[in-house]
Parts: sequence; C-alpha cells; structure tokens
Amino acid sequence: MVVALAAARRRRVWRWAMRAVASAVMWTAVLQLASITGLWRPRVFTDCWGGSGSGGASAGLAALAGEDRVAALLSPPALVPRRVYRSNGYLLVTCNGGLNQMRAGICDMVTIARHLNLTLVLPELDKRSFWADPSDFGDIFDVNHFINSLRDELKIVKALPLKLQLKTRRRLYSMPPISWSNDTYYLKRVLPLARKHKVIHFNKTDARLANNGIPIHLQMLRCRVNFEALRFTPQIEALGRKLISTLQRSGEFVVLHLRYEMDMLSFSGCTHGCSDKETEELTRMRYAYPWWKEKEIDSESKRLQGLCPLTPEEIALVLKALGFSKDTLIYIASGEIYGGERRLAALKAAYPNLVRKEKLLSSDELWPFQNHSTQMAALDYMVSIASNVFIPSYDGNMARVVEGHRRYSGFRKTILLDRTKLVELLDHFQGGSLSWDEFSAAVKEAHQYRMGQPTDRRAIPGRPKEEDYFYANPQECVGSSSMGRLRDVS
Repeated sequence: MVVALAAARRRRVWRWAMRAVASAVMWTAVLQLASITGLWRPRVFTDCWGGSGSGGASAGLAALAGEDRVAALLSPPALVPRRVYRSNGYLLVTCNGGLNQMRAGICDMVTIARHLNLTLVLPELDKRSFWADPSDFGDIFDVNHFINSLRDELKIVKALPLKLQLKTRRRLYSMPPISWSNDTYYLKRVLPLARKHKVIHFNKTDARLANNGIPIHLQMLRCRVNFEALRFTPQIEALGRKLISTLQRSGEFVVLHLRYEMDMLSFSGCTHGCSDKETEELTRMRYAYPWWKEKEIDSESKRLQGLCPLTPEEIALVLKALGFSKDTLIYIASGEIYGGERRLAALKAAYPNLVRKEKLLSSDELWPFQNHSTQMAALDYMVSIASNVFIPSYDGNMARVVEGHRRYSGFRKTILLDRTKLVELLDHFQGGSLSWDEFSAAVKEAHQYRMGQPTDRRAIPGRPKEEDYFYANPQECVGSSSMGRLRDVS
C-alpha cells in the first residue's frame, strides 16, 4: 500500500514537472517569435528616442517627456536571437572627440566589426581631449542594452579574455583606419591584420567610414546602433526627461545650440567680437594643443566664408529677423559661453526667457554630473531632440548628429543657418546699407528651404569632408518603410 502511494505521488510530481517545462518552452518560443517578427521590440522603440511608423516621432517624444512609461517599465525587453558566427578576432577601439563625435564613431565601429565578423570590445571613451572627462562608456550609455540589442548582429564583450589581456599588454597591434574608407578597404586591408594578430586596436574612430557608397545593410546598421542601441543610462535619461517636462509645461520651446565656447573659438581661430586680450588668450590655447594642426588663422577671412560660429549678439539679430517673438522660451544647449554674462547680455535683452539646465535643475541634481562634460552634453542632446525647434549656431558634431536624429524623428524643425549669407547680411545691416525690414526679409528668404525638410544627401566623390555628413541626413533610414528594415540588416 505504501509503495503504491509513493508511486502515485511520483507520477503526479512528474506530470507537474512536465507541464511546467512545456509552459516554459512555449512562452520562450512565443517571446522569440515576437522579437523576430517585430511584434514585441526592445523597449528603445517606446522608451527614449524612437517609436513606430515614420520616424516614430510621437511615441518617442511622449516617452522623452516621461509620459505613459509604466507599461514599458513593467514589460521585460525581449532578447533578439543571438547571431552565431566564427569570430575573426577582437576589435578594441579608443574613441576620440566629444560626445557626438564619439557617438558617430561608435556606430561606425559596430558596423565595421559586424562587416568583418569581429568580436567588439566595449569602446573606450576619450579622456585626453580638451574636456578631460574621465567618464567611461557605462557612465553615459546603458551597457547591457547596448550589448543585448545588437546580439543578433555581433558579439560585444566588456573586456578581452584574460589570456589575450596578458598578451596585449606585451604587444598590441594599433592603427588609425584611413578616414572616410569604404567597406572594401576594411575587407582587404584590415581583416587580414585582424586574423593575423587576433586582437586589433583602432586608436581613432572619427570619420573612419565613408558617408556614401556603403552597402545599404551596413548603412541601416549604422542607424540601428545610433537610434536603438545607444541609449543613455537611466540616471541621465531620468534627469533629461525632467528637463524636457519642465520646459514643455511652459509650452513650445526652442533649443539654441550656441557653440561659443572657449575650445571652439580657439580651435577655429574665430575671434570676431573678442577683445585683444581674449584673442591673445585663445591663440595661446591653440598653440598649447599640438594635435590642433592649424595655428596661424585669419579670423575675418574664415568668418566671411561662413566657417565661424555666430556670436551671441549676431544670433539675437538673426532670431528676431526669423520672426521669433521676445517671449519665446529658449534653452541654451552648450558648455560655458566664452566671455560669460557679458557676451550673453544682448541675447538676454532680446529674449528674457533664456534658460539653461543649471537654471532649471538644482545643484544637488546636477552635482553627480559636474566635471563630466560628456554627461552634461547628453542632457543637452535629449532636450535638443525633444524641442519644437532646434537652431545650431555652428555645424559641429552635435549640430549634425542632432539634425539627423530629428530627421529620423519625423523631420522635426531644424533651422540650418546659412552663415555665409548671414555674415554678409549682418554686415550690411550693421553698416546701414540695409533697413531692418530688408534685413529680416532677406534672412527669411535665405532660410525658406533650410528647415530640416526631406532632402537627398549631397555626395561629392573624392571630397568627403565637403559632402553632407551621413549622420546629419541618414536618408537610407528615414521614411515609412525604413523602420522595419532597421531590424533586417543581416
């Protein structure tokens, strides 16, 4: 009798275990199928930047403002199926530049690693540039999301295996890839080196992949990394959403990327409006950085060619000429303005509702980000994407990457200032040869078709520096059919 009861109990336990296993297998299959078909995408589509449809503007911006996030937080992200491939070696990369130059470089490095079937080691960020920011990749971007969201494309690891770490301490093959190279260069020149050395190190990542002439599946992967995989840390996202929510409570707002910081003026040699003392200080700084190759610079000549950022005083006149009223809420996305409050006086007089993150957030909230310029720039990036209008005073890396992200997010209004034309008009107006009405009409006419509308990316064979930047206009990834293709690039 006892034996019979024990046998019956074992059968019940066995049946229960089999049902549990069957249920687990069934739900795993459902989740994997959903991730493959796109029915359940990783949270990035409804989280910070994206959405579904044409650019995903509405869902992405709602998420940026912190709206309706409960469901996204409760739903675990589905892991895309891992791509199985034989790795040809490991790729180490050391990024160079500020946040957005590094961001674009990381997108390119992922694409190159995928193209060559390499295993990518988590990128190392620039700690030696002007800003001397000690931030690591994980201080800015969500590491686990980055790795998991791309697992169907390539393997990304946090560090080399110990055996290879010891080997690379003794000897590491390091190189800067040739700028603006196409996919063939990497296959023929770089892949054999990776196979030979097992570990290869790129010590520069800026502009190492061509804007044009790249296979469509690689262009789509560049976008996928930029718009899906590179998500900021929860701490940065939370504070960025608070900034956006605070601004949106006051209605529509404009983001002015006022690139009038000391490093930009020194590097470019643009000293229009600066005192003799300031000009000397900027020149000394330029000579102090040996990797800034251009030393003797004719500031006025560069300004007339449209190669200088507009000054705060010039920007005040341009904004008024474009029709922005005095009560417009303007958020300044930048570091410390060279010349401080003195140089901002004219802009503040014209637009009293001028704010910065330091004014909208408490010192306690900003304290963890102090002395981390890249993390501070990430906050400005989030606000810039979410703004009603984005206006860069100079076409640097942030201006161009934000422009491209706003195109992807539904062609949100981005006013691309024609600095060559504006300098000419400003000089005529300030010289008295143009009335205000004539000046304003000319400024509006010059920018009628420079509002971030859909346009083809301009390619100039043999002159990649002069053509349109891929990340400013990722046209392969923009449009109603592009979102689905982003996840079908293998």
